[in-house]
Amino acid sequence: MSPAPVAVEGEPALAEHWRLPERDAPEGAEAPLVLRRQGGRLVLEGDSRAYGKPLAVDFVEGRAAHRRRFGGGRGQLIARACGFAKGVTPSVVDATAGLGRDAFVLATLGAEVLLVERVAAIAALLEDGLSRAREAPETTAIAARMHLVHGDAGEQLAALVAEGGVAPQVIHLDPMFPHREKSALVKKEMRLFRTLAGDDADAPRLLEAALDVATHRVVVKRPRKAPPIEGPPPRHVIEGKTSRYDLYVHRALTP
Repeated sequence: MSPAPVAVEGEPALAEHWRLPERDAPEGAEAPLVLRRQGGRLVLEGDSRAYGKPLAVDFVEGRAAHRRRFGGGRGQLIARACGFAKGVTPSVVDATAGLGRDAFVLATLGAEVLLVERVAAIAALLEDGLSRAREAPETTAIAARMHLVHGDAGEQLAALVAEGGVAPQVIHLDPMFPHREKSALVKKEMRLFRTLAGDDADAPRLLEAALDVATHRVVVKRPRKAPPIEGPPPRHVIEGKTSRYDLYVHRALTP
């Protein structure tokens, strides 16, 4: 699936920064997805019949706030997979940042996290969400541990990590897993995201890059019954009810 075009409405500086067309320009007039300011935050929206409500990144309220308060701390599956333990808080590169939900959980647990996002419109949503999180007292310290860079991790992960300034002890990957046609009735939010980002056909290349750059381990999130990414087999697997983490370990994380 190829990514869908996005245009920016009413913010020429934003369009220029992310190299996206403006809505009233010829190349942006027919874009099916639009970035615009709504209610004090940046949102991405398309046809509501297909995509539902506008999509935004919010680390202060809603799902993020609930997870911050009641998520389960270091006992969470992602924390165990990334090596959080007594006296151990690794630095993490989330090389497939998406909407930043996993990165926010890890930063909430005290980690310095570098978010790498290849899709400009999603990176714009992340930047806006982080900006608002830095202004809110309850998330200021968490957002200060989250650092965003825009680029293709499969092509230039080492350079992006150097730019972001976070030691890549652990690299977290959550590649977009292709859906079968019969399972296309996914949540509208995910349908919008998938339309924009496309599938990660280059997941093996991304895993190879991560294994080259990570100093301690690479952690890959997969649907529980999905095959591992093509390449070397994982050394360990941690399973949950609907997903699992494949662990590729170079060396142990120690206090």
